[in-house]
Amino acid sequence: MAIQGYSVKAKKKVDIQNPVIEKTSKGGYIAKGKCPETGITVCAMMSEENANKAIKAGEAKKGF
Repeated sequence: MAIQGYSVKAKKKVDIQNPVIEKTSKGGYIAKGKCPETGITVCAMMSEENANKAIKAGEAKKGF
């Protein structure tokens, strides 16, 4: 299952291309990547559990 985020420009949820999971300053996790339709940056907040699952499954790169 691909990581999804909301594209403001496309006004819908899209699968994030080349997601990189990073840690926020407050300790949360965020997946950042590009929208396949518009090319803008798309983000998705996620729990530590889901972030680790995505990294282990090879869906995203670890950026922290």
